[in-house]
Amino acid sequence: MTTLLLQALTQRHGLPVVDETSVDALLHPAKGEADHVLLFFPGDATQRPESSDIAVILPQILNAFSGRVRGAVVSSVAEDRLRPRFQVLVSPSLVLTKGDHPLDVFTKVLDWSDYMTRIETALDGLASKAVVQ
Repeated sequence: MTTLLLQALTQRHGLPVVDETSVDALLHPAKGEADHVLLFFPGDATQRPESSDIAVILPQILNAFSGRVRGAVVSSVAEDRLRPRFQVLVSPSLVLTKGDHPLDVFTKVLDWSDYMTRIETALDGLASKAVVQ
C-alpha cells in the first residue's frame, strides 16, 4: 500500500491486511463475526488512481452494512497469487465473499447505488452463483 488513503484503511479504520497465509483465517469468521467479507485488491495505487477512490468508498460501504460485512486489504505482495482464487481480473477490485466463495467482484469504481444493490442482493442470497464483473 503506497497511498495515505490505503494506509488509513489499516490504521484509522482497522482493516486487516491479508496474504495467502492469513486470508483463510479471515474468511472463516469467529463466533459473532459477519460471514461476508469485502476483500480490496488495490493494485499499484501509483498506477491506478481509482484505488484511492475505492479506499474512500470502502469504509462507507462497510458502515452501510455494519455487522453484516467485514473488510480487509489484500497485501501487494499477495495480490497476484490470490487473484485467480477470487476471480479478480482487474485492479482495483472489491470481492464480496461468503466464507471462501466469491459472490461478486466489483471492478474499478462504481456508482454508490450499484454497490448497495449488488451487495444487498448477495447478502439476501438472491445473487446468481456466477460472479459478475
